Formats: sequence, structure tokens, C-alpha cells
Amino acid sequence: MTADDSFGRLDDDDFPAYTMGRAAELLGTTQGFLRAIGDHRLITPLRSAGGHRRYSRYQLRIAARARELVDQGTPIEAACRIIVLEDQLEEAQRLNAEHRRAASPHPAGV
Repeated sequence: MTADDSFGRLDDDDFPAYTMGRAAELLGTTQGFLRAIGDHRLITPLRSAGGHRRYSRYQLRIAARARELVDQGTPIEAACRIIVLEDQLEEAQRLNAEHRRAASPHPAGV
């Protein structure tokens, strides 16, 4: 891998750039919290060659949403399910919008 390849990954939301310790620090939570949401299959961190968990920015955003719900008193199991349902709803709305655009009549001459 060249330096140019590495720098290109800095903008990649899916690149697992954060260690568990750093992820927990950024989120203001514990490593145990990250393990718990992993146990509930909300996020699945990638593993380094040494077996250490590595998190992407996308995964950190999901974990931050889980923490927000838990901080509001939602049990962690329920928080994980809520986030999955929110994600499914967002995807369904995106697909519906695509279908509406595809089905709408195009103006003449376009």
C-alpha cells in the first residue's frame, strides 16, 4: 500500500480506522458498551491482524445513536432494535423515492 492509498482512505466512512479504545474515547463511553452493541449485532467491527476490534466512522455514528438512546433510558437491546428499524425505514423511503422518480412522466423533449 502506498501513502497515496492510505490518504485516500481518510475520506472513506467504511475504513476501520479506530481502535476500540479510541472509539470509546471519541464517543465518551466504555469499551464494554461497544462490546455490548456488538454482542447485539448492531455493529460488527473488523478485526486487525492481531485480532483487535477496529471501527469505521460509519460504525461510530451508529454507536453514537445507540448511546444517545441508552442515555435517555432505553435498554440497550431495545436501542439496538430501534436503530435497525430506523435504518430499514430510511432505506424503504429511499427506494420509494427512486420508484416514484422512475414512474413519474418525463416532460416532453427530455
